[in-house]
Amino acid sequence: MSRKSRYFAPDTALRHPQHRRPRSRREFISQGFRAGCATLLGTSLYPLLGQRAHAISPNLLDSAYTAYTSCDLGAVSGRKIPFICFDLAGGANIAGSNVLVGGPGGQRDALTPQGYSRLGLPADILPFGNNPQAPGGDFSDDSLGLLFHADSAMLRGILERAGGIAGLVNGAVIPGRSDNDTGNNPHNPMYGIYRAGLRGQILQLIGSENSLSGGNSMAPAMMIDPEIRPTKVDRPADASGLVDVGDLNLLLDDAGDIVSVMESMKRITDFKLDLVNTGISNPSGEDKRLKDRLSCEYLRSADTVEKYADPRALDPAADPLIVGPGGIFSAAEFAADREFQKTASVMKLVIDGIAGAGTIEMGGYDYHTGDRRTGEERDLRAGRCIGACLEYARRTGTPLMLYVFSDGSVSSNGSIEVVNGVGKGVWSGDNSSTAASFFLVFDPAGAPSLMDTAGDSARHQQLGWMRPDASVDTASSPAANNVNLNVELVILNYMALHGEQGLFADNGFFPNHGLGSAGNRDRLVAFQPLDSINGGVLA
Repeated sequence: MSRKSRYFAPDTALRHPQHRRPRSRREFISQGFRAGCATLLGTSLYPLLGQRAHAISPNLLDSAYTAYTSCDLGAVSGRKIPFICFDLAGGANIAGSNVLVGGPGGQRDALTPQGYSRLGLPADILPFGNNPQAPGGDFSDDSLGLLFHADSAMLRGILERAGGIAGLVNGAVIPGRSDNDTGNNPHNPMYGIYRAGLRGQILQLIGSENSLSGGNSMAPAMMIDPEIRPTKVDRPADASGLVDVGDLNLLLDDAGDIVSVMESMKRITDFKLDLVNTGISNPSGEDKRLKDRLSCEYLRSADTVEKYADPRALDPAADPLIVGPGGIFSAAEFAADREFQKTASVMKLVIDGIAGAGTIEMGGYDYHTGDRRTGEERDLRAGRCIGACLEYARRTGTPLMLYVFSDGSVSSNGSIEVVNGVGKGVWSGDNSSTAASFFLVFDPAGAPSLMDTAGDSARHQQLGWMRPDASVDTASSPAANNVNLNVELVILNYMALHGEQGLFADNGFFPNHGLGSAGNRDRLVAFQPLDSINGGVLA
């Protein structure tokens, strides 16, 4: 008798008989019961990242406040690589059936057939086996530099949206244990990326969830800075609504008049601040710093309104590179899929430099439902969203680093289901020991080059390894059994793309890190500095 199908569509919420009913926000997200919802956005306005002519009064630009970088709008030089992370809430499969993970020799250091079976790959589709079904007997694919399984649903989704990035992208995989079904894994690196120097024109951090991390998983507690808590952005209206001057729009039609009013507000504020006694002793300089910061907010507000007088400049739905006949998404599919809207909103703000770093949380990845098709469909959609970010970076000629992670993982018991003509292992349950994360780096100047410290470039593409049975070797890297250090490893690699890994342990960055000596850290760096980077910033 045939087994009754248990397939769940990509937007269907998941119920597991072995799980208690979800009670927290994170549990609802991981099982797909809850999607993003709108929220009222306030703006925290920050400096521009590129030089341009200002219509703001010169006497304001030349005032004493320009001594502070955060208020110097006329001479900010360059920007760092935009950074986006995908938080696949619930415990998605990454290792094996999507990104290949091997032993100490790298991705091609094959695991045992039993190990691959645990990762959902039966004997006839082993990545490096003698498979008559695959050209040359090889089920691996290096289209993205980083090796994926040739029948990876995630890879299929990426290439569907970003077919033109071959030769311009590379990546690395990080085998590392991660707890199942919890948001308590401190996976999110955005605060650390900010500390490493990435800045946005209007916002510093954004995320599709209204949480301290901007996503499902937490950020490491020692990195959190409440002053730059992520602003929630999960739809085009959130992006286009970032510049809001309230009732001034009702009183004044001309953006230049609005800027002039805001300049006057700054001058009045400066006058009043001179009369305020903060109670802070002047020798410390804190009194002046606090007053300068308050004053600068008004100047930055005027600057932002001047540049983004038309909200459509921030609206992904109005960008023909993103939506429309020649866009990444057709108008119909964009209107019908909230995940596409969420992805487009975050990617536009980050890649265009409006925001520094962004998190895209996607729910429903707790897909051990007794079938394989459910997970394949959700991996495919995640791939499409990842591919959309890479394709928008390609179209705008902007380097980009993408980090993909999940809270925990799954494994197969060896039973097989045929999906799209290919037999694959059914996901039978949670398994933290098969977990991994990965990052991709796009550079319009050419694919990033792997580090090679001693003829070991393959080991730089896989930072750590698995045992032959497909369980993470917890001694293979500092990140293998410590999610905090996984985040530090990602940030180290971000800094290395700018040639700044030597600054990682400095005061002001991460002096209390857990990645070991400079020599150990060099072995954890995947890529050489990007060709498009000059002096630590985009050329």
